[in-house]
Amino acid sequence: MHPTRRQKAVLEAIQEHIAEHGRPPTLQEIAVRCGLSSVATVHRHLSLLQERGLLRRRRSRRRGIELRPAAQTTMAAQVPHLGTLESGRPIEPLPGEPFASLPRELIRRAAATFVVRVRGDALRAHQILEGDLIIAERRERQADGDLVVIVNADRAGGLGSIESDRGALRVRPLDGAGAVAPLSAGSLRIEGVVTGLLRTYV
Repeated sequence: MHPTRRQKAVLEAIQEHIAEHGRPPTLQEIAVRCGLSSVATVHRHLSLLQERGLLRRRRSRRRGIELRPAAQTTMAAQVPHLGTLESGRPIEPLPGEPFASLPRELIRRAAATFVVRVRGDALRAHQILEGDLIIAERRERQADGDLVVIVNADRAGGLGSIESDRGALRVRPLDGAGAVAPLSAGSLRIEGVVTGLLRTYV
């Protein structure tokens, strides 16, 4: 029997906490992440997940939760699919495809992750091809060398690289179609930092 939607949310909360902090969460931390008001509800979900062989609990330890291998295959994450990314054009939503399913091992923070599908050959020089699925994560800060999904003042989307210039960060569009701009200029909006790429061969 597959876990329920709420049980999947509990599994995702556990994995995200481990990825961020290097240790399992407490029941209270799971409750906060999942928006549950009762620790008793978390305890019930954990007991059911343990019965299904998806995790193991050591009740003598405050953080005694261990995800089992079966949980990894169960936890494909649904993340927002913003649409197609084509140089010089606004990101175009795909009708009927608001979400994409990704393997959990490709995601650090599911709630902050989104994908876009590349259209056109403007990024071929950077080994990014038409049809590639770009995985990105929304972050408050970017760093020198980050590859980012950008939207300019005309709402056109693209990819850019973050560069450091005398201590200040600026964005260089990968397709060369726009000017290099400082992050503080307001002419570019950073949608997210690229964390991965999926390519299918058919």
